[in-house]
Parts: sequence; structure tokens; C-alpha cells
Amino acid sequence: MVVLNRIYTRTGDDGTTALGSGERRPKYDLRIAAYGTVDEANAAIGIVRQHLAEAPELDAMLGLIQNDLFDLGADLAVPQREGRAERLRVVASQVERLERDIDRLNAELQPLNSFVLPGGTPAAAHLHLARTICRRAERIMVELAAKPDEPVGDAAIQYMNRLSDFLFIASRTANHNGAGDVLWVPGQNR
Repeated sequence: MVVLNRIYTRTGDDGTTALGSGERRPKYDLRIAAYGTVDEANAAIGIVRQHLAEAPELDAMLGLIQNDLFDLGADLAVPQREGRAERLRVVASQVERLERDIDRLNAELQPLNSFVLPGGTPAAAHLHLARTICRRAERIMVELAAKPDEPVGDAAIQYMNRLSDFLFIASRTANHNGAGDVLWVPGQNR
């Protein structure tokens, strides 16, 4: 159970912040950047959900994703260490649910014959923004995982990889099942 009864603590005034383990790190630390960028993706998805009154199924999927992203932030905030009690981790079943949702939404779409430019409906445009933030979070997580003594679970990285795919498919869904997609025309403005 999380209890937040005091929002400011002044402990970060020195340029550090605490991981979930209590260890203090500089605010520019790669692990802090990873879960901060996951939080940014979550906030972008929150904006998307304000534009989905006509798409309750997609809104429900995004609601589950937002909760998963908090799980992912908690996962990243407490590095896995041998001998430490296991904490909340992203698991394969969360990745598998995303894959099922991708397949379900994609079954309704026509195949693409060009790249899609970010745009269309407000929900689709915001989904593209969330997708790019998600990709940035994934890159940071992969960079973090490549460092010695900075473990990142495989399922966490897989989740972010699938999430960017989901957000792309969801953007097409929000663009009237692809009918409103804005397609790239190579060299159009030469």
C-alpha cells in the first residue's frame, strides 16, 4: 500500500532522488531517466484517453496499460539484486496481453502500403506522441540494461517494445480504423 500524505520532502534539493530500495542517486541517473520517461509515456496516454469517448474498448485497453506502466516504474525503481526480497516486476503475461490486443485491433485494419505520418484525429495524433515517448523509454531501458550492475528485466524491455507497437496500431484504430491515416508520400514536396 502506498501512502502519500506529504508531497514535498526537501530530500531532493541536493540533486538526488531515492530509488524504491532507499538508495539515493543523482536525478540525471540513467535509471531515474528510464522510469521518468515511462511516467512521461503514461501521462501522454492519459491525454489520449480524454479523446476516446467514442472508443470505450480502446480506452479500457489504455487504462490497463496505464496501470502496467506504474508497475514498470516500480520495477525500474528497485533494481533486481540477488538476496533482496522480490519486488513488483513486469511479467510475461502483461506482454502477452499486449500482443493479443495488438492482434485484435490489427485484424480490423487494412494493410499499409506507406508509412503513416503522425496526425489524423486528436486521439491518433496523441497516440503517435505517446508511441515516440515509449520508444525513447525503451532506448533508455536498453542502455541501462547494458551497464554492469544495472539489471532490467527482459519482460520490462519486451513490454515497452510491444507497447510502442500497440500505440501505433491504436493510432490507426483511432483514425477510423485506418481510413483517416495520413500517409507519407516520398518526395512529395520536391
